[in-house]
Amino acid sequence: MGSTSSCCVSSSPKLRRNAHSRLESHNPEPELSREDTGCNLQHISDRENVDELNMEYNPSDHPRASTIFLSKSQPDVREKRKSLFINHRGSRRRKHSSCSTIFLDDNTVSQPNLKFTIKCVSLAIYYHIKNRDTDGGMQQDIFDEKLHPLSKSEVPSDYDKHDPEQKQIYRFVRTLFSAAQLTAECAIVTLVYVERLLTYADIDIGPGNWKRMLLGAILLASKVWDDQAVWNVDYCQILKDITVEDMNELERQFLELLQFNINVPSSVYAKYYFDLRSLSETNNLSFPLEPLSQDKAQRLEAISRLCDDKYKDARRAGKKRSASVDNLVGVRWVPAILS
Repeated sequence: MGSTSSCCVSSSPKLRRNAHSRLESHNPEPELSREDTGCNLQHISDRENVDELNMEYNPSDHPRASTIFLSKSQPDVREKRKSLFINHRGSRRRKHSSCSTIFLDDNTVSQPNLKFTIKCVSLAIYYHIKNRDTDGGMQQDIFDEKLHPLSKSEVPSDYDKHDPEQKQIYRFVRTLFSAAQLTAECAIVTLVYVERLLTYADIDIGPGNWKRMLLGAILLASKVWDDQAVWNVDYCQILKDITVEDMNELERQFLELLQFNINVPSSVYAKYYFDLRSLSETNNLSFPLEPLSQDKAQRLEAISRLCDDKYKDARRAGKKRSASVDNLVGVRWVPAILS
């Protein structure tokens, strides 16, 4: 106390000590511009602004951007609805719950139904191929089935002229998923990677490249999502005529075209899941509904009771912590009386 020098040093930012512990005024050096320093790197805020502007073109990155497959299916929605009204008598009626029977849908965002999810993803790929752009975008040789066939059988000359049916796409995806024992979540991530590839690489999916695109997306999705990923050599056992070197090259170029962006936020995943459900409703793909059995009812009741007990325990623990803070002993909790 009483030392003016220490007060001056701490209060004045323009004064500093030299080597001899004497105070001297400090003249701040002029700031150098980015041109003077030779640093012309793009600032991170600039890159974020670009992403915000291109949000509508990146549905696989941003949850607010609409999915591509849902917009591709819109031209056929009216025709589907007309056919539903025309064939209403012959169509299967939708199940509804009653007083005696309750129907439950076991397809949830956390645990999707595998068979139903594969059907929806195959339908989304089908609309991508059917309603693709006329210009076709850029071509990538790594996805061309003529240059990189998946089997030793001869590829027909018009292999890229005829669009595949939805059943054909479903059989191809189902074969890979059943043989590799992949999950339904992996199917949703596969669709995210396909649309990210179409957006990033500015290419389109067609009759001549859809199999290898799906194979590359499934390969990456299984490694990113599943804890026990399937190796590339395992896919060679499923597809007997493909080599490990071809699988490695497919994976490498797929990653490069994705710019090594394999992250799938939970919000994007949920968006694709619910858009797939919307796609199934417009195309009359019924959800797998099952009647509520006694065993399921008891399990639901047990889960509900467990959550209720945990909630009560958390409330008791919170009250005990608040009481210990005030160092209160023998606190008695009574309901408040409001007048």
